[in-house]
Amino acid sequence: MKNAVISVFDRAFKLSRRGTGIGTELIAGLSTFAAMAYILAVNPAILSATGMDKAALVTVTALAAAAGCVLMALMTNLPIALAPAMGTNSYFALIICAGMGLRWQEALALVFYNGIFFLVISLTGLREKLVYGVPRPIQVGLQCGIGMFIAFFGFQSSKLIVRSDATLVTGGVLASPECLFALFGIAMMSVLMARKFKGAIVVSIAVLTVVAFAVTDSQGHRLAQPPDAVFSVPHGISATFLQLDWLYPFRDFNKALPVIFVLLMLDMLDTIATVIAMGRRTGLMDKNGRMKGLGRALTADASATIVGALLGTSTTGAYVESSAGIEAGGRTGLTSLVVAALFVLALFFSPLINAVPPEAAAPALVIIGVMMMQGMKDLNFDDPVELIPAIISMMMIALTFKISEGFAFGIISYVLLLLALRRAKEIGVTTWVLFALMCAFLAMS
Repeated sequence: MKNAVISVFDRAFKLSRRGTGIGTELIAGLSTFAAMAYILAVNPAILSATGMDKAALVTVTALAAAAGCVLMALMTNLPIALAPAMGTNSYFALIICAGMGLRWQEALALVFYNGIFFLVISLTGLREKLVYGVPRPIQVGLQCGIGMFIAFFGFQSSKLIVRSDATLVTGGVLASPECLFALFGIAMMSVLMARKFKGAIVVSIAVLTVVAFAVTDSQGHRLAQPPDAVFSVPHGISATFLQLDWLYPFRDFNKALPVIFVLLMLDMLDTIATVIAMGRRTGLMDKNGRMKGLGRALTADASATIVGALLGTSTTGAYVESSAGIEAGGRTGLTSLVVAALFVLALFFSPLINAVPPEAAAPALVIIGVMMMQGMKDLNFDDPVELIPAIISMMMIALTFKISEGFAFGIISYVLLLLALRRAKEIGVTTWVLFALMCAFLAMS
């Protein structure tokens, strides 16, 4: 019986062909889950700022992650995990809802229609052409700009950065309990990650949560209250499930279309970059730097975004933390299935997850943002055509909290620089199309 089960898994996931086994895939799944489980605390903390029910969001986050992992496993047989994406959840809460004044139900509709467009583009193959048309410096600028944005939000949440009438922002009171708590969290997480501890983020959040039970803020209030229980029945999702304002994009088309476009670009860029990076690590890239099954991976990602929006969360995307499982030997979709099972199991520990205060998640935002800045190494600092558009894009995103404008200014400055230097031949057709779209977008803003 045991051999029969092994044989079924071996044939279904091509374990032997890829030099792996069930035991290795299980360990890999555990490693990936440990590296990305922080999303169960961070995503609800971010999205609940829009007025969404935090307890329901814990369940929604787990279910969206599980569904995404299953889709990726069955459609691609890749060890890549999906979950509500960091960066776009902040964009959803801080820019779409807080900045633009949309209700979360309206924002969910935009995520849903983004997923539909995403799926259509993926099925036609147009998505890959669009993504390859985005110049590499702009891709770097987007990645790093979002990283700066996330880190900045983490610094604000931890009170290390506060408002200032004179300079807009300034440093917080470092001697305050909140700042000392945040600095301790950032230091601990940094050391663990530098030592390549695979569960650095989730372990740090757990430690910070326990410490928060005993720490009081400047007003004398505890940062967190201990949970009343450890186990519980998963919280229902009726507060968010199918609560989209389906007709909003048609009522306010001019406002909705640019947001959908930005969500589409963010999702495309993140997924393409992550899938290709993970493909290189698993040895599944061909000699031309292309990966077989990339189209199916993009389709799985698009489908996961649609499912996530229906459940009640922001865009679902591929996680770079999948590299933890890949480093542990994961080579097939069985790794992703294990991650899916662990997300479902985690639902029965929701009291512990709900006890995590925003202050415990803030250092994770800072570190995640910093890690996203690694894309800077791909820039040619000696070429102004690469450096200037990337930095402009990066700074606009981080300082204006408007990713769409950062993308637009990056594309436009890139094209104009090449034209000024008489290097127009380097501009591809798709880049010209994006240039025209971004000029129109800024004109409408």
